[in-house]
Amino acid sequence: MDKINTVAIVGGTHGNEYSGIYLLRQWDKQPEIISRSTFSTETVFANEKAFEQNKRYVDFDLNRQFSHDDLNNPNLRGYEQCLAKSLNQQLGPKGDARTDFIIDLHNTTSNMGPSLILLQSDEFNRKMGAYVKQHMPSAVVVFEDHASVEEHFFLSSLSLQGVIVEIGPQPQSVIRQDVLDWMAEMTKHILDFIELHNQADVPALPRTYEAFKYTETLSLPLDEAGERAGMVHHSVQDGDFKPLKDGDPIFTLFDGTEIFWEGDYIAYPHFINEAAYYDNNLAMSLAEKLIVHTD
Repeated sequence: MDKINTVAIVGGTHGNEYSGIYLLRQWDKQPEIISRSTFSTETVFANEKAFEQNKRYVDFDLNRQFSHDDLNNPNLRGYEQCLAKSLNQQLGPKGDARTDFIIDLHNTTSNMGPSLILLQSDEFNRKMGAYVKQHMPSAVVVFEDHASVEEHFFLSSLSLQGVIVEIGPQPQSVIRQDVLDWMAEMTKHILDFIELHNQADVPALPRTYEAFKYTETLSLPLDEAGERAGMVHHSVQDGDFKPLKDGDPIFTLFDGTEIFWEGDYIAYPHFINEAAYYDNNLAMSLAEKLIVHTD
């Protein structure tokens, strides 16, 4: 891959995910922490209005507004829809962006630990995942390469290369030191890897490592009236990236009835019971485990 010249670190895409916001404030005071010799780094506070209102978003989830169709649709005039167009001008435009690489910082209420979400599985991303895990053994790598970067609607898809740093568990509108420290460390390793890539000096990496590949999203059970009828089973709750096998309990209805996973693969739930996803009645994402080859 070509040299990366410009990197944007984005925080506050969701206004009540505080770790990235407060890290940006610190890095703005100490820019040497995120500065490297072979590329320029800028910080972007994506949704200050949502932060001021202590909400995830004002009108619409900002991190779902970056499809080509939506960015080019003049009839979409909600606050985040207009903000997405402005960010597209600032960092993009999508498909021909002036920004080479975006690091988008997020918190989750789910027990995912320090997770690195990659939108591509090309050699650069495979090696970056290996480098991060080599220097941060607690890190989990998740590939969301079921769609091309052009087809994704995340903010990080504005650039040709981009990642999502997703750290939890952290309640909304709260700061936790362990979570903030994980986010700062993972960001450092990503920046270090880009620097080494630019210098053609990436060190020896493990030939393989374990990661996860997104497969599908499950919804919470509903009754005939469309009302929520149950919850995530207690044996699944907080068990992000632990195996779920065919026949394992996955939901409990409010009347006590258990619902069991019916799947033809061993699934690894994550984003389990994410508070922000209740707007869409989503219960969790599922993934398969895979062995990633770095060569």
